[in-house]
Amino acid sequence: MTLDRPHHLLTNAKTFSLAFAGWLFASLITVIALCHVGIARAQLRVDISGTGAQQYPVAVADFSGDAAGSQIAEIIRADLTRSGQFNLISTSGVALNVDTAIAYDEWRTRGADFIAYGTVVRLPDGRFEIKYRLGDTVKRGPLDGVSFSGTEKELRRISHQIADRIYEKITGIKGVFATRIAYVLKQGKTYELQIADADGQSPQVALRSREPIISPAWSPDGTRLAYVSFESGKPVVYVHHLTTSKRSPVANYKGNNSAPAWSPDGNTLAVVLTRDGLSQIYTLGANDGANLRRVTRSPLIDTEPTFAPDGRSIYFTSDRSGSPQIYQTGLDGGEPRRISFSGGYNISPRVSPDGKTLLTVTRRDGSYRIASLNLATGAESLLTDGRDDQSPSFAPNGMQVLYAAVQGGRSVLAGVSSDGRVRQTLSVLNGEIREPTWGPFSQ
Repeated sequence: MTLDRPHHLLTNAKTFSLAFAGWLFASLITVIALCHVGIARAQLRVDISGTGAQQYPVAVADFSGDAAGSQIAEIIRADLTRSGQFNLISTSGVALNVDTAIAYDEWRTRGADFIAYGTVVRLPDGRFEIKYRLGDTVKRGPLDGVSFSGTEKELRRISHQIADRIYEKITGIKGVFATRIAYVLKQGKTYELQIADADGQSPQVALRSREPIISPAWSPDGTRLAYVSFESGKPVVYVHHLTTSKRSPVANYKGNNSAPAWSPDGNTLAVVLTRDGLSQIYTLGANDGANLRRVTRSPLIDTEPTFAPDGRSIYFTSDRSGSPQIYQTGLDGGEPRRISFSGGYNISPRVSPDGKTLLTVTRRDGSYRIASLNLATGAESLLTDGRDDQSPSFAPNGMQVLYAAVQGGRSVLAGVSSDGRVRQTLSVLNGEIREPTWGPFSQ
C-alpha cells in the first residue's frame, strides 16, 4: 500500500509507503532548540469566499470613548464576517455610547436585526475598561451586556471574547474567535511551531528547529502541546507546557515514537510505536508516560490515532484491508470496525466534538481533498476542491474546519465551514504553513 501525500509529509517527495512511515519520522524530525514564547515575524492575511445557509443581519458600531474603540469594533466585524454566518450592516463610522438610548426602529430600518456597541475608557493605571452591549431591534430591547478590563495588549483578546458572545447570543452556538490554533511554519531552513489567534493574528513561537517539526496536538485544556522530537537521535514524543516552556519525554521506546493524540480528559495519550515491530497504537500516561498499553494488533500498519469524544474508542488509519482506510476500535480490545468505504484512499481521521462527523483526507482523481463523513448514515461530502489539502482539524464548536492547502504553488493555512459553504485562506507572507491544529475553548 502506498500513501502518496500523507498529511505529515514535509518534504518534496511524491510518494512513500505507509510501512515506511515510522522510519520517515526518524529522518524528518530534528529539534535543536526549545524557545520561550516570542512574537513571530510572519503575519497572516484572511481571504474569505462564500456565505452560510443563513446570515444574521447585525450592525457593529464603533465603541465610543478612547480611540481604541474603533479597532475593537473592527476586530469584532472581521470575526463575524469570517464565520460566513453574518451580514454586516454598515454603521457609517457611527460610535454609540452604552449610556445612550438606542433607536431600535432606525437600526431595524437600516436592515439590522441586532446592534452591537460599547464604550472604552482608559483608566488611571493605563488599563482599559470596555463595556459592551448587544441590542435586538426586532424585540426592541437589550440582548446582552458585559464589562471587561485589560491592558492594551489584551484588547485583541477581549475583542474576540465580545465577538464570541455576539455569536452565541444570536446563533445559540458557542463562538471560537477567542480560541487559538497551532501550526508549523517553515521560513527558509528554519521550522517553527507557532501558536496564533483563531484568525491567524498575533503568532508566537513555541518551538524552533532547523529540521521539520511534526504532529503538534493540543491538550483538552489548552495548556499543553504534544509533538515529536528527534534531538536524542530518534523520534521521541514530548509534552510541552505552554505557560512555562518546560517539556518532558513521555514516549521514548526503541524504534519510532510518533503521532500523539490526547484523550478527552487530558490524562492519556495515544501514540504510534514500533517497539514490537511494525507501527501499532498504544496508550500511555500523558504526564509521565506510565501505564503503557497496546491497543491494536495487526501484521500491518496502524497509525494516526484520534480519540472519540467519549474517550472509550479511537479512530485510526490502517492498511489491513489492502488500502489505507479508517477504522474504529475500543480501548478494551475487540475487532476494529472499518469506517471509510468511499474511494480507495482515506487517511487522517478527525472526529467532530459531538462525535457525529468524521473528517478524512481522501484521494479523488489524483487530488487530495478533505471529506466529511456522517457516522450515522455513512453519507460523505467533499468540503474542499484543492489539489493537495491535508491535516484537517475541527474547531471546538464543530462549525469550521482548519486544514493545510497548496494554492498558487505554495503551502497555506485554510479553513472551510463544516457544511462546505464558506471558505477562507490565511496566507503567510513569508513562509510555508503545515500541520495546523485547532485548540480547545479557552479555559
